Amino acid sequence: MAIHCPLVLSNDKQVLTKYQQVPKGYIPVYVGDQGDKKRYVVPLSYLSHPSFQDLLQLAEQEFGFNHSMGGLTIPCSEEAFFELTSELN
Repeated sequence: MAIHCPLVLSNDKQVLTKYQQVPKGYIPVYVGDQGDKKRYVVPLSYLSHPSFQDLLQLAEQEFGFNHSMGGLTIPCSEEAFFELTSELN
């Protein structure tokens, strides 16, 4: 389950505000095309999943440690991100 801020939880349909803090046990990530990145909050447990680690390796190759959004930026489309996170649930 990925949480998009400020819109809607991908599966639970709960509304979040833009300024809401990241819940304990979650990490914010930025996903989307170059000019249109959106913020999502994902469980820390996703970080150990092999499919998510593949995305993290892509992020490392593309951005290194320089993430201009101020948080972890995942270089993939939102659709691919949703597909991956729905499989992890």
